[in-house]
Amino acid sequence: MFAYILRRFLISIVILFFATILVFLLVTSAGDPLALLKSNPHTPHSTILAREKLLHLNDPLWQRYWDWFWGVLHGNLGQTIAGQPVAPQLWSHLLVTLRMVVVATIIAIFVAVGLGVWAAVRQNKLADHAITVTNFVLLATPVFVLGLVLKEFVAIPINQHVGTTIFYTDGQQSPTLSGPFLSRIPDYFGHTALPALTLVLVTYASWAIYQRSSMLETLDADHVRLARAKGLSRRRVLVRHVLRNALIPVTTVIALDFAAVLGGAILTEIVFGWQGLGQWYVTGVTTLDVNIMLAYLLVTATFVILFNLIADILYGVLDPRIRYA
Repeated sequence: MFAYILRRFLISIVILFFATILVFLLVTSAGDPLALLKSNPHTPHSTILAREKLLHLNDPLWQRYWDWFWGVLHGNLGQTIAGQPVAPQLWSHLLVTLRMVVVATIIAIFVAVGLGVWAAVRQNKLADHAITVTNFVLLATPVFVLGLVLKEFVAIPINQHVGTTIFYTDGQQSPTLSGPFLSRIPDYFGHTALPALTLVLVTYASWAIYQRSSMLETLDADHVRLARAKGLSRRRVLVRHVLRNALIPVTTVIALDFAAVLGGAILTEIVFGWQGLGQWYVTGVTTLDVNIMLAYLLVTATFVILFNLIADILYGVLDPRIRYA
């Protein structure tokens, strides 16, 4: 098992290295980051030259990549167009986004697996049809529409009914929030609940559909019929022989969909006014701030590759034949 994990880890490192090259080429070809500054006739030429030197815009492309990559290896992600270091901004925004994404992903996995299994074992019954229709409706609903609906028809009525604010509809925390961590938890919960719920609803649906399909396929497998013929209980057959095998393709989908989760987080942050990684990235794209875009895409690529590595390891846990392949 250790050799299997080590091999997958080394492959992930190689993939991440080539991902940095692709990300750098795509971002640097997006346009001139100083175009807005140059369009202002009142901008001194010396200021433009200083910014070009700060961002290494006059260096050859390979030299720019190497300087950026060497800086990444040492924790230096460069400077923004305004001359501020990127790394501290990245970590502060990342922590805000992770608070929502981690909670939403964990809940979405449990909900998707649970409803997928429930729909599969009740195939063609009312519960199966209800879950399937709900999943497809959620898949067809844009993130921003779902977020606005939750704000208008869930948060506001509940807050008005109880006479106090339980679910906040804007910001990741109250502006005046202070004190020890435990005393801040209710405020964090109130601000995180709706954005996390929005992300859960738009994320779990596709995973539940895959889980149902995988369960139905596994239920008809020969080894499952053999287990039933031996007289094993229905619960043991489902857990030991069906669910374990059915989770393998779903694990792949969840790992590959993590980039989509981050994409959904961008829209969710915009709807709920969170100053997270998504909002920061949108600002970088709007201003063509190369180092902000590079930092965001590097983090996204790292998470996607990390989740695929975790999926590879889970394959070996779920199916011992894979880790010896």
